Amino acid sequence: MTPRTAADLPPSDPAAAGCGADAAIALPGRGEVPVRIYGRGQRTAGGGTPLVLHFHGGAFVSGCLESGALVPRLLEGAGAVTVSLAYPLAPAHPFPEGIETGFAALEWLYKQRTKLAGRGARIFLAGEEAGGNIAAAVAVMARDRGHPPLAGQILLSPMLDPCTGTASLREATCDSVRCKWSDGWMAYLRGPRDAEHPYAVPGASSRLADIAPTLVLAGEGDPMRDEAQVYAERLRAAGVPVQWNLIPEAAGWQPAKTLGDMASEPCACGIAVQAHLRGFFAQTAAPPPA
Repeated sequence: MTPRTAADLPPSDPAAAGCGADAAIALPGRGEVPVRIYGRGQRTAGGGTPLVLHFHGGAFVSGCLESGALVPRLLEGAGAVTVSLAYPLAPAHPFPEGIETGFAALEWLYKQRTKLAGRGARIFLAGEEAGGNIAAAVAVMARDRGHPPLAGQILLSPMLDPCTGTASLREATCDSVRCKWSDGWMAYLRGPRDAEHPYAVPGASSRLADIAPTLVLAGEGDPMRDEAQVYAERLRAAGVPVQWNLIPEAAGWQPAKTLGDMASEPCACGIAVQAHLRGFFAQTAAPPPA
C-alpha cells in the first residue's frame, strides 16, 4: 500500500497511537522519504509539546522504521510527538547523503510544527547508535546554518568514533576480528578525509559551542559507552548544557548491546530511559525564534 503523505493524517488518526502512522514527506531535491509518526495530535496543557525528529540505528548500513521503533515509542510515552525518518543508508548513500536528508527533514518538521504538535512546539533531535551520529551532525548543521532553532538533542549510545578503538568497544567485542561498527564506518565514509569532517564525525569537531542542550545515555556494558561519555564531556567543556547518564545493567541493559541493537524488542531498561527523557523534556525550555 502506498503510504499517505503527512498532510493526509488527521490529528485523530488511530494509527498514530502506539504503533505509529506510516507516511511520506516531500523533501526538496530528494523526492518522498518514508517516515513514521508517533503521538500525533497529543498536546501538553501549557503548550510547548516536544516534537522530535528521530534517526534509527544500524551502523549506517542497516536498520529501518520497524527495527528502530522502540525509541520513538519511549519518546511518545514521555510526552513527545515523534517523526522517525528512513534516511538513506550506506554504502549506496555514503556521507553526506544521510545528514543532508536529515537536515532537510528537520526543516520540514519545523515548518509543520504547529500542525504536528500544536502552538509552541519545541523541536528536538534524537537517535540511537549510528542514528545518534546523524542526530549530532544535524544539530551541528543547525547551529552553523542558524536555523531551525532546536530545544535539544537526545543521543542514545551514539556511534561517534570511527577509530573504533575505545576500551568499552574492545571489552564488548572481545577483540573480535570483525566489527560491525568498523565495517559500518568504512561503508559510510568516502575516504580518510571524511573522518576529519565535523558533520561526518561530530565527536571530533573542534568547535562545539552553541550546540543545543543535550541528553546523552549509554549502558554500563555498552560498546559505545566511552565515546558517548567523551562527547558529553567535550560538549560540557564548550559550555553546552549536558545531561550524561549511564543506565545500569541491573535495569535490564544487556552487555555488548546498544540501544540500536535492542530497539526491535521491549526491554526493562526502557523504564529508566523514559524517566530520563521525561526529565530532559521538563528541564529544556523552548529556544528563542530563529
